[in-house]
Amino acid sequence: MQKDNKFFEDIARLAGGAAGGLLDMKREIEDMVGRQMEKLLQKMNLVTKEEFDAVQGMLAKSRAEQEEIKKRLDKLEKE
Repeated sequence: MQKDNKFFEDIARLAGGAAGGLLDMKREIEDMVGRQMEKLLQKMNLVTKEEFDAVQGMLAKSRAEQEEIKKRLDKLEKE
């Protein structure tokens, strides 16, 4: 009975070690993939969120000004 107990303890210890090793491997792979994605994104020369928001704001302002100018032009053409 004592031998069976030790056997199961050894199996449980081995399984726990294997699970811990798999978790470590998973973290390592996630880190490697993350670093590769960062490198890829840097090479793509993408704009930042702040730059995008700034240009979007300028576009909205330009559209509003264009609409105002169009209204004024339509008014002048009617006269």
